Amino acid sequence: MKTLLLNIIFGFYFSIFVHSQIDIGACSPIKNDSLLKANNYDFIEGGVSVLLVPLEHDSVYDKIFDKYKKMQLPIRSCTSFLPGNYKVTGPDTVHQQILIYSEIAFRRAQKMKIPYIVFGSARARSIPEGFDKKAATDQFISLLKKMGSIAAKYDITIVIEPLNSKETNFINSVVEGGEIVKAVNHANIQLLADIYHMTREQEQASSIIQYGKYIKHVHIAENDQRTTPGVMGQDFSPYLKALKQINYKGGISIEAHVKDFDKEMSKAIIVLKEQLKD
Repeated sequence: MKTLLLNIIFGFYFSIFVHSQIDIGACSPIKNDSLLKANNYDFIEGGVSVLLVPLEHDSVYDKIFDKYKKMQLPIRSCTSFLPGNYKVTGPDTVHQQILIYSEIAFRRAQKMKIPYIVFGSARARSIPEGFDKKAATDQFISLLKKMGSIAAKYDITIVIEPLNSKETNFINSVVEGGEIVKAVNHANIQLLADIYHMTREQEQASSIIQYGKYIKHVHIAENDQRTTPGVMGQDFSPYLKALKQINYKGGISIEAHVKDFDKEMSKAIIVLKEQLKD
């Protein structure tokens, strides 16, 4: 009886431990699937333009899908959403074109069982010089509400990615992104926290706590040269502690500039897991 009770208690706490783990992945071409699997990564993050090819005929996508079926790791998300000329804000928006493009991307993502699409798209969303920021924000919110309905149809969640101010002049912090998600108020429009961009903008980890209920995905890289964890030895602990504080159960993708993929990625996951454990 005592042994049975101990097994039940152990099983309970083990299940809590397992379910509290944060998955670690990498933004990478799918050709690196086996290498990442061998280094205990949990998933790959691909690119919309490379994997889902929304501007291409279904026959092109089908060939990519054949490669996908042989993968060992799941694809959790896709970045590089919109082409730069698909203007989201300003006087020359192409929202209807974007929505048609989005439907193709989401349909194909669902077929690959990809749950998240990252809305970074710095060039597409940047506000043209002289254009009113409030008007641009209203345009973006309007687009996202329509896009959310399409995403729901395919069980896709769009995560808005705040980017640093050298890449775009629109949505440069988790706070700004969180306020837009609040305004859209749609279950399929959520938020991404990119620790690289946060540190570039000197945004505090407290923003993660403030908008934690919207955060469904995370990116990470070292601040100085966007290197993988472990190259420069950056300490991410304030941000990782904030993720634990909000009981974050999503994934963290390493999105970095890599010179020696095998060497750097094998070290990066060890460093990141150590910092998460601490």
